[in-house]
Parts: sequence; structure tokens; C-alpha cells
Amino acid sequence: MDVIKEIIQESPAGHLSKGYKSLVLLLFATIVSTLLTMLVVLLTYGPYMTIRYGY
Repeated sequence: MDVIKEIIQESPAGHLSKGYKSLVLLLFATIVSTLLTMLVVLLTYGPYMTIRYGY
């Protein structure tokens, strides 16, 4: 937990207020969880998907 606090304090978001820090962390966590969910769905259902390239 100390490492995360230090990373946040040394980042550009470290000088923001506590509310903005929380908002930045929430946005980051949302993006990461969305990407991980997309990866799991792609790995699970990838062989059954029909992907077409073109116009």
C-alpha cells in the first residue's frame, strides 16, 4: 500500500486534491477492469466468433 501511495504522490495527480485523486484512481481502475473483462471474453468466446475484415 505504501508503494501505491508513493507512486500517486510522485505522479502529476499527486498535487491534486483528495477528491480528484480518487476520481483519477477510479477512472484508471475502470479502464483496467474493462480491458481485463474484454480479454477474458475474447479468450473464452474467441474461437466461436466470426470476424470479417473489409468495408
